[in-house]
Amino acid sequence: HVQLLESGGGSVQTGGSLRLSCGGSGHTASAYCMGWFRQAPGKEREEVAAIDPDGLTSYTDSVKGRFTISQDNAKNTVYLQMNSLKPEDTAMYYCAGDPPGPQGCVQLAAWGQGTQVTVS
Repeated sequence: HVQLLESGGGSVQTGGSLRLSCGGSGHTASAYCMGWFRQAPGKEREEVAAIDPDGLTSYTDSVKGRFTISQDNAKNTVYLQMNSLKPEDTAMYYCAGDPPGPQGCVQLAAWGQGTQVTVS
């Protein structure tokens, strides 16, 4: 049973930085498709960043150059380093993961409870 747990959220001023962590149990992050998602009040959930088992990363356009997804295999943890934060980055951030399927990283089934990021 995969359990994911996010941490590292908080309140920061515009231009500040935060690093979110996604750990947990029941999975090997290096062998999983892992992603960070966010959902702001009244908005749809969006994928922010993702990393596949080969280490390939992807980002939504609005965070390119500011956010970095990475993983520490020894700690079985995936990180989201967020720099130059903007008020529009305010949202609940979730990590999700799943083993890759026949078509790659298409759907992520395991989700954490989320961590709130507020930028003012």
